[in-house]
Amino acid sequence: MMETLVPFDEVIAKYDPALGLEVHVELNTNTKMFCGCPTVFGGEPNTQVCPTCLGLPGAMPVVNGKAVESAIRIGLALNCSIAEWCRFARKNYFYPDMPKNFQTSQYDEPIAFDGWLDVEVEGETFRVEIERAHMEEDTGKSTHVGGATGRIHGAEYSLVDYNRAGIPLIEIVTRPILVPAEKAPAVARAYVGQLRDLILALGVSDARMDQGSIRADVNLSLAPKGADKLGTRSETKNVNSLRSVERAVRFEMSRHAGILDAGGAVLQETRHFHEDTGTTSSGREKSDAEDYRYFPEPDLVPVAPSREWVEELRGTLPENPTQKRARLQEEYGFSDLEMRDVWAAGALPLIEATVAEGTAPQSARKWWVAELLRRANDAGVELAEVGVTPKQVAEVQALVDAKTINDKLARQVFDGLIAGEGTAAEVIEKRGLALVSDDGPLLAAIDEALAAQPDIAEKIRGGNHAAAGAVIGAVMKATRGQADAARVRELILEKLA
Repeated sequence: MMETLVPFDEVIAKYDPALGLEVHVELNTNTKMFCGCPTVFGGEPNTQVCPTCLGLPGAMPVVNGKAVESAIRIGLALNCSIAEWCRFARKNYFYPDMPKNFQTSQYDEPIAFDGWLDVEVEGETFRVEIERAHMEEDTGKSTHVGGATGRIHGAEYSLVDYNRAGIPLIEIVTRPILVPAEKAPAVARAYVGQLRDLILALGVSDARMDQGSIRADVNLSLAPKGADKLGTRSETKNVNSLRSVERAVRFEMSRHAGILDAGGAVLQETRHFHEDTGTTSSGREKSDAEDYRYFPEPDLVPVAPSREWVEELRGTLPENPTQKRARLQEEYGFSDLEMRDVWAAGALPLIEATVAEGTAPQSARKWWVAELLRRANDAGVELAEVGVTPKQVAEVQALVDAKTINDKLARQVFDGLIAGEGTAAEVIEKRGLALVSDDGPLLAAIDEALAAQPDIAEKIRGGNHAAAGAVIGAVMKATRGQADAARVRELILEKLA
């Protein structure tokens, strides 16, 4: 059935949205939540399983201590209270990617609760209240083969990979986020983005949205302006990019408004987000908590972290990423626009590491954001995976500072580094990239350029020093870019003084 969509400007004039975000974070523990199976991403299907994570009769789970530690650190970083005593529960439902037919999770006794995270949008700060952060296990992965959509409807058959089943998850659940209607999509995006930055700073997950190690469920409802209760919500599942979080909110606001304007009732359901179109489609009618028949997990002992341990973990928390960003921007002298580009590229940690190697901040920013980001985008990889380390960037810049190479030649050095041709110095030697430092060849190239452009010499002698640019360009071409342009200019002016 065709959805009726209301233009966004009309939506925000008539309705108030309420957001709720549930962010699932896969922890980077070496083993699963309740067994010793490895958690490495990308293994052959069903090779990282055992009787426990397959839910076979008689298999007994044991809680992963590192996962509990990571959960506490996440809770503390989100300004949550940490439970003195909590336990796991069974969330009962049938789905083929959950072999036990229940998920071991936490229900009414989460490990962390009552927190908040401040997010900034266009210079304005919004406080997002955290209801809970609880521990659970991930499900397996279903692949639906055949059909046009990749969904189960219309598929010829389905395959299930249980490698992911049992991987430790932290689910972070907000309270309803009530912000000005026009800000809702941007606030949702900013919250997930800042939460991802916080998770990365804690070092508890690689937070790769493209690999599903952090993913967001976007709950949204609309109510007429001035209404005293919230509307019926939809839940868009497993949104896996910041841009998609924003687009999902905008689309659902327009879709809900279309239903309400027509006098209809919004169905409480899950929705699928489609990256190619920025739209959502119906999944299944959403269950309420009582439908899952939660009851305490009888095979696991309660978790009771001591206050001493909690305070010890509090001492391991890193600097808040938002505060660190502001501090480094001031220290490095970056403009707001420069810092925005650095942040969007995910380059700040790389720049920080490069500066620690002795490089000037602006030089580090130039290489990572202007040069290496382009290469990463061309290769379809993250910036940190482009094939060059902060230490290598610092070595290249040191060679530029020493006038061994110039910026143009440095780009060729990066080609060699990415190709694995050795150190920066070795690449320069192998490729013959060093600047011409002997004045003799430079003077010969200058004479040749002046002979080809005799009128230029008269202009320079007459005081038009800008005319030297044409001669410098000719010399650079003759030396394949390996002349020091500043030195060439000096020699031209000395020769024609």
